[in-house]
Amino acid sequence: MTSRVLVRARLGTVLTFALAGMLCGVWVSRTPALADKFGMREGDVGVAILVWGIGAIIAMQGLRGVMARLGGGAVLKVAAPLTAVSLALVGLAPTRALLFVAVALFGMAFGLTDIGMNAQASAVERSYERPIMNGMHAGWCAGGISGGLIGSLSASAGLSFAETLVGGAILALPLTIVLGRTYIPDTTSAAGGKGRTRLPLVVYLIGVLAFVAFMMEGTIADWSGLYLNRELGTTQSVAALAYPLFEAAMLAGRLVGDRIRARLGTRRMLTYAGLGTAAAITIVVLAPVTPVALVGFGLAGLAVCTVIPTMISVAGSVVPGRSAAAVGQVGAMGYGGLVLGPVVIGFLADAASLRVGLGLAIVLALLIAASARFVPTRRLFAVAAERDLEPEPVRLAA
Repeated sequence: MTSRVLVRARLGTVLTFALAGMLCGVWVSRTPALADKFGMREGDVGVAILVWGIGAIIAMQGLRGVMARLGGGAVLKVAAPLTAVSLALVGLAPTRALLFVAVALFGMAFGLTDIGMNAQASAVERSYERPIMNGMHAGWCAGGISGGLIGSLSASAGLSFAETLVGGAILALPLTIVLGRTYIPDTTSAAGGKGRTRLPLVVYLIGVLAFVAFMMEGTIADWSGLYLNRELGTTQSVAALAYPLFEAAMLAGRLVGDRIRARLGTRRMLTYAGLGTAAAITIVVLAPVTPVALVGFGLAGLAVCTVIPTMISVAGSVVPGRSAAAVGQVGAMGYGGLVLGPVVIGFLADAASLRVGLGLAIVLALLIAASARFVPTRRLFAVAAERDLEPEPVRLAA
């Protein structure tokens, strides 16, 4: 495979991450308009988000065999355009019942896009023979920020929920089709017809860590604004700064995350990431005023940003010949953390306070740090492998 093809594939995958982040950012940023359109309370909006997450998990888990047979790139060529189309359907839904149907379809398409682009990123990374996954996920952060800005500008311009989502879909649809031409075949994942056989137990271990990582990151991202508003008494406009600050910090961290991984090694980097995140959220939980909490959220973004891309990268390398299926399984388990996280934090907040709820992120971060030593490391990347000197764990059949 020529270097030109690899460079094009890498750029195409980064832009796919950015488009997916943009579509998600547009959807999330206009949830207040969604609530106004259908007269929904916060709990109803939460149910809509839950339906989206469950749809993603069902698609990820149910179509894992398809991913294994066809490869991530082939699935992504179909799923990415469907994601744009289904987002438009969410915006155009005339009734609450049809809204939930459209949201479920959007979640399913987005779930397939997510594992497809991660499988494609894994294929490109293996071809490069060095860590580049954090850089791929930096595209997601940039897209999420741009989607939030599009949502904010559309609201300022007086555009409706439907107009914003349909506009975002129209912008993304032709780009998803063009980017489909840049993907490389994931021959290792598509070969062999092994989609229905069991994955090694090590994949499920990585999935558990991904579950914890997604839950930790989602806890910080989803509840930061409400924490500043309810616990520290800041205005909604200032509280709204927490999420873009967190995403911007993650973007900055992911741009250098691959070099850090190559220098420190996978396990050491995950240990430091977990400890750093725990320290940052401790600052947030103990913050007496809003500026201190904002600093803590920014530091948390810098610390936590490498965990999920590294889990995906490891998943794509531990089962030679079945990387797409492994990435799909880990992705589905990770999304379970996103779905469960809001429920757990909401329960803790009702029972005690949001300070206590956010304290869960500290526990999760420490769990990541303590579990890093069990993460398997294959000798795929020459530089990073020099630091990953521990023997590879024995893989057991699930």
